[in-house]
Amino acid sequence: MTGLTFTQRSQPPLTAPLDPDRRRPRLYVLDGLRLFAALFVALHHFAGTARADRPGNPIWGRPVSEIMPDVFRVASYGWIGVEIFFVISGFVICMSCWGRTPRQFFVSRVIRLYPAYWFAVLFTTGVLAAFPGVWEKLQARDVLVNLTMLQSGSRVANVDGVYWTLWAELRFYLLFLVVVAVGLSYRRVVLFCCLWGAAAMLAPSAGWPLFSLIANPDGAWYFIAGLALYLMYRFGQDLLLWGILGMSWLMGQKEIGHRIDNVEGVSGWRGAVLIFTVFLLVMVAIALGKLDWVRGRWLVTAGAITYPLYLLHYAAGTTLISRLRDDLDARLLICVVLAGFMALSWGVHRVVERPLAGVVKRGLDSSFARLKG
Repeated sequence: MTGLTFTQRSQPPLTAPLDPDRRRPRLYVLDGLRLFAALFVALHHFAGTARADRPGNPIWGRPVSEIMPDVFRVASYGWIGVEIFFVISGFVICMSCWGRTPRQFFVSRVIRLYPAYWFAVLFTTGVLAAFPGVWEKLQARDVLVNLTMLQSGSRVANVDGVYWTLWAELRFYLLFLVVVAVGLSYRRVVLFCCLWGAAAMLAPSAGWPLFSLIANPDGAWYFIAGLALYLMYRFGQDLLLWGILGMSWLMGQKEIGHRIDNVEGVSGWRGAVLIFTVFLLVMVAIALGKLDWVRGRWLVTAGAITYPLYLLHYAAGTTLISRLRDDLDARLLICVVLAGFMALSWGVHRVVERPLAGVVKRGLDSSFARLKG
């Protein structure tokens, strides 16, 4: 008999209880991919956006495509790093919360998201207040709302434009929390992918804002791809998972085209889809265990600084570029700013994120213990 052969990893039966403390090897390659995505997004924001390519723009003073056309051609595709983040997020969230309770899932998300984010909001607000001219500083009341990370739901502007992705992440967490509460299994995650995908396809035609808000048609398929890839990694490949992944690619390329036409306007559909496809193939290799050999302590550091780097780089970085653009070569300036924000991100991780995460975790665990008692 010929054709595609599906294999299954050595795992407990799908109906057997899973040990939440069972240790699995760290996927170092995911840390490297996350840093690559963050740097790709940062390069886009510094030298590849439509705003930076306008005559007289406040970042470079003139179109960046005239200053460094070769860099602009590459950087104009850097926005695809966000879609890469979403796929990795679906994979990692499913992996990290397998066997956990809803309380553990909630606490892990709070301590992962908020400490670095609080610092970023205050840091960026301070930079924009000290160096006006590139971005408008928000009113104090709007800055305070930003500290909740729920400003998009309240129709309050973001302190930094990159925070829009956090709203998509939060909605994904809220939906997936339902599956965590029921108990994660192969069947339930597959069912979740199918139901969420159906909702995402129907939402644009439903004309119901609340339905679209929950279904998140702009980002759903990237998270679904990540979930399917993790199931492939944990249980082995099968035709159903390949079908979910294929549907995610088809719907994802549609959303990529929509984003190019309505938001980015600086890159081509073919190039963006090619980058996204290559990334998905790398993720398939990870899911099939082909990249388990990738190791390195530096990759742990890369993963640690990715989130702070993403939060900090845009508004503050472009403000810094506007101040130094006449003093350094443009390419060198981008490298210096990126290196500076990577160093700052490492400091935030060590001095802010890790200590504050411990404090918040202990406080939340104590609070939930009282609720249980």
